[in-house]
Amino acid sequence: MSRPTVLLVEDDRNLRQALAETLTLADYDVLTAIDGASALTAMEGAPVAAVVTDYQMKPMDGCELLGRIRDDRPDLPVLLMTAYGSVEHAVEAMMAGASDYIVKPFDAQTLSEKLARIMPPSVEGGMVAEDPVTQQLLEMVRKVADSDTTVLLAGESGVGKEVFARYIHEYSPRVDGPWVAINCAAIPENMLEAMLFGHEKGAFTGAHASRPGKFELADGGTLLLDEISEMALDLQAKLLRVLQEKEVERVGSQTTVSLDVRIIATTNRDLRTCVTDGTFREDLYYRLSVFPLNLPPLRERRGDVLPLAELFLSDTCAGKRPVPKLSEEALLLLRDYDFPGNVRELQNMMQRAVILCSGGIIEAAQLSFEAPVATASAQEVSQSMPGSAADSNLQTGLQDAEGQLIVEALQSVGGSRKKAAESLGISARTLRYKIARLREAGVQIPERC
Repeated sequence: MSRPTVLLVEDDRNLRQALAETLTLADYDVLTAIDGASALTAMEGAPVAAVVTDYQMKPMDGCELLGRIRDDRPDLPVLLMTAYGSVEHAVEAMMAGASDYIVKPFDAQTLSEKLARIMPPSVEGGMVAEDPVTQQLLEMVRKVADSDTTVLLAGESGVGKEVFARYIHEYSPRVDGPWVAINCAAIPENMLEAMLFGHEKGAFTGAHASRPGKFELADGGTLLLDEISEMALDLQAKLLRVLQEKEVERVGSQTTVSLDVRIIATTNRDLRTCVTDGTFREDLYYRLSVFPLNLPPLRERRGDVLPLAELFLSDTCAGKRPVPKLSEEALLLLRDYDFPGNVRELQNMMQRAVILCSGGIIEAAQLSFEAPVATASAQEVSQSMPGSAADSNLQTGLQDAEGQLIVEALQSVGGSRKKAAESLGISARTLRYKIARLREAGVQIPERC
């Protein structure tokens, strides 16, 4: 798969170099420009999938550059970078058609996530679906993709709702039409209406020109309403009318524009509960949930963990270095971890592991977990026993009492790993991992009788 090209526009040399490296590590080809004029020249000579531009530049600032881009490429994703304290510039740019904005200073992960959110879909060769649960879900997704039905994707944060939404668009009859996404939680309420429905010149302060909204930009294609549960009630009523009438009226206009748009909405909340609580309109809920799909968390489709990990390792290395392998101990930890951050957490973990890995093997110690690895039983966690069978240099931080429990369990069942794991309330894989760590620490492990 070819890598998308991002045009980076930044007049500060050091920052430009740092951001270019960040985007390259995030698996993009990067073109750089020092100002608006050179950015427009660069776009003439190369296909660009997205633009990341600073606001504060001379003689052409980011907002003026955005306007020039919108004249020729109305659907091109543009991410605006603005300094802290200059958010009003970002508001102006969003009204002028920016896809999103990011406030300096920001970290590499935030930039990558913001850019990935606004990028057009690129689904080639299907998606990772090794677990039977995911395979069954993907079968339903393929069926609904062939239709024009409105889809509601629900699931925890990080499960991949937008990935499935893009898959639906890519395998639908609308694949040649535009893909437009808007995060309803990330945009202030007073901006969201104009962003969705568009506005006429002079409709409000800062509306210096007429601009189409996301609905108009998505005409003939697909509009993703991300985190729809965060939309204010009064705006929900206006959205409902657009969905029912299939036409939109720009802010400050008396004229309606007919629409041909497929709607996909996502939420990490239970919308039925939101309806009961009075925070979401019942009629809008039924309008959106024509075909509801609940995406299970990663802990409920563990068969996808290792294939996804290998995919993320390959994407992170992407021609820059050989792809490292996961050690047996690392594999055991990944299989047993619950991933509260779901697929997004796994992706972050693999990116960090590549950075920490100095050879061709990623060891267990190089996996950075955001939550405790929940492989031990409650008894192991809470019970405290005197004595020590493992010394303090255990890399995984095994407590002395845990090592004592494992040794005694093995002794009581004649060294049988299977029976010991059952008595300890852990999986056989977890026990093998813990035994390996104990051996490394010099602990005498009872052998099978």
